[in-house]
Amino acid sequence: MIWKLPHRELSFPRRPLVMGIVNVNDDSFSGDGTLDPDEALSRAAAAAEAGADVIDVGAESARTNREAVAVAEEIQRFEGFLRRWPELVAGLEPRDAEQVWPPVVSANTWRPEVVETVLPWGVELINDMGGLPDGRNARLCAEHGASLLIMHTVGEPKVPHLHQQWEDVMGAMEQFFEDKLRMAEAAGLSREQLILDPGIDFAKQRDDNLAVYAGLGRLQSWGRPILVPVSRKTVIGEVLDLPNPQDRDAGTVACVAVAMRRGAHLFRVHQVPATWQAVKVLSAMASP
Repeated sequence: MIWKLPHRELSFPRRPLVMGIVNVNDDSFSGDGTLDPDEALSRAAAAAEAGADVIDVGAESARTNREAVAVAEEIQRFEGFLRRWPELVAGLEPRDAEQVWPPVVSANTWRPEVVETVLPWGVELINDMGGLPDGRNARLCAEHGASLLIMHTVGEPKVPHLHQQWEDVMGAMEQFFEDKLRMAEAAGLSREQLILDPGIDFAKQRDDNLAVYAGLGRLQSWGRPILVPVSRKTVIGEVLDLPNPQDRDAGTVACVAVAMRRGAHLFRVHQVPATWQAVKVLSAMASP
């Protein structure tokens, strides 16, 4: 399986990738956001040195109890980071020979106006938390040769969907991805440029999320990398009765272990060092 990026490609099977979260905002649910670009760059550098294969930069919290920031504000936050990142990463070194280097730069956004602006600034992957409601973001990625992550969700971003009920969440997800893959390909992307994300906690309740973890293997049928956003999720807090997201890192590593057994290829996390260690050890144990 090949994952195509603008100027390189990655081949699977290989050790699963670690995606380090960098929040350039002041209202992240996990309490680790910052509006200071120097601090955001420092955190990204630390994640890269700790083993992150992908740096996922977000300029707006996905929290549904916060208003969406203005487009101009989101772009300004991205610019403060993205324009300075290439020079910074040039002075760093990978943690080991298997790490993707330099790390893939991902922009976590959903509005086409933002996508169009940030793609020329070295962004290789658009992490679209909006569920690809139409083909605009896919067309923009196709124009720039960028990769696109399609996340399963329903409805508009930044709006709570606690009412959503699923009789068969995995069946609905399979139909969703079938439709969105067709949409992305019609917009000009090749299938090798696409990644799938089951959208843990997005329009899903506790039992839905647990069913998704149990059914991850079903998402292998399209032959695309599967990213699992495991880090500090609400479902972990519900299982462990831990209301503070920063207390959920051990539960996060447990989810990584389960998802690896069920075929996941990438993990989006806040705590890169612990995840890198888990992935490396589990990969070594799986080797003949």
